[in-house]
Amino acid sequence: MKKSKPDQGPGKSSASRGTRPGKPSAKSSPKAAPKSSAPARAAVKASVKSAHDASAPKLEEARSRIDGIDRSIQDLIAERAQWARQVGQAKGPLKPALDYYRPEREAQVLRRVVDRNDGPLADDVLVRLFREIMSACLAQQEPLKIGFLGPEGTFSQQAVFKHFGHSAHGLPLTSIEEVFQEVESGHADFGVVPVENSGQGTIQSTLDMFLTSGLKICGEVELRVHQYLLSRSGHLEDVERVYSHPQSLAQCKAWLRQHLPEAERLPLVSNAEAARRARSSDDAAAIAGKSAAHVYGLKVIAGPIEDRPDNTTRFLVIGRELFPPSGTDRTSVLVYVHDKPGALFNVLRPLADHGLSMNRIESRPAHQGLWRYAFFIDFEGHVDDEPVRRALAEIAADASEVKILGSYPCSVL
Repeated sequence: MKKSKPDQGPGKSSASRGTRPGKPSAKSSPKAAPKSSAPARAAVKASVKSAHDASAPKLEEARSRIDGIDRSIQDLIAERAQWARQVGQAKGPLKPALDYYRPEREAQVLRRVVDRNDGPLADDVLVRLFREIMSACLAQQEPLKIGFLGPEGTFSQQAVFKHFGHSAHGLPLTSIEEVFQEVESGHADFGVVPVENSGQGTIQSTLDMFLTSGLKICGEVELRVHQYLLSRSGHLEDVERVYSHPQSLAQCKAWLRQHLPEAERLPLVSNAEAARRARSSDDAAAIAGKSAAHVYGLKVIAGPIEDRPDNTTRFLVIGRELFPPSGTDRTSVLVYVHDKPGALFNVLRPLADHGLSMNRIESRPAHQGLWRYAFFIDFEGHVDDEPVRRALAEIAADASEVKILGSYPCSVL
């Protein structure tokens, strides 16, 4: 007779040794395990189906809600467009967009967008969305015509899109001088020109145009600039020469020194022109924005390759008239000083006396005599603000000439 096994206790049940309680072991009945797992599998399937059925109404409800919101958004955009059209018609039937474009009003709208934003979308995303809505509404009668340094694919074109939206009609031009000329003649409503880079400083050709031009600064655009090395072949080892705008070559000089020390660097009038040149040869490359790769059919070899991660270019919007204040504005002036000791100090002192913060000062030859200089000065405020009025009156009393270049809304983002 076999001895009975002692009680194994709760921690030593047959289930803990791989068999199910109340069921024969797999050893005594090899087909039992598969049969016994069928109810478990059925239970799992039922549980999954139940969970899916429970979540399905929630998913459909969310999608239905989104569809309803989309309809409401579309209705509201259509209503906004109708009111924008009435604003235009109030000034006369079929008036062009130029007659009711108000940069100070757009700046106020975009600042309120930022102030209201509690997420989850970032400020720049919402500003871009509202900019496009305003652009489309403004273009119902006739789109704004905006001159910029072309050809297509330049950072100047990106600045146009950022400030005016994609419904404006861009006019690519061959030089900064031509941008001024087209706006002065009325062939373009506004122009967008680069004025300074955070790492490389002022674009002198833009400042020089203000010495003789009667155009006014109507706005500013700050654009984060990312540079890419583009070529037809897409291989770094093929590159023997690099085309780009002089500013872009300077912004990437450390990268070029490290990766293409033997390559010839050839400056051109624009990055887009560089991309156009590079597409004709496998041993040539261009430094330009990524958009230029799409426009000219080039491959991205490397990027971003700018030496400074915060690389930003400031652009000016130029037009034929001044606009009212927006509430957060900047004024740019051109001051010709007398050739005497303390002349510049006497020009700057009124700004401090009236609590006006100076943002920038730059000197250029005045083109009015040997060794005479003009000073470009940016400071906060609008010419219609009383502190600015008083400061300018005091500056004019001590300078040989003061030219108001513009009072315009500060860049929103």
